[in-house]
Amino acid sequence: MNTAESSAVASDLAWFKSSYSGAEGGDCVEVAADTAVVHIRDSKTVAGPVIRVSREVWAGFVGEA
Repeated sequence: MNTAESSAVASDLAWFKSSYSGAEGGDCVEVAADTAVVHIRDSKTVAGPVIRVSREVWAGFVGEA
């Protein structure tokens, strides 16, 4: 996992929020995938840090959730 990336570096990615976040946003995360990793950030602090995990780790997380 790499947490050094900022959202400015990942600004050209297509970010997605959960459909459960509603129109008001709420407390949720956004994710964006590229060919190698999945980027995860706080939807309330989009200019803040971004966590990167491998696609395999993300698939495992989603499978357990």
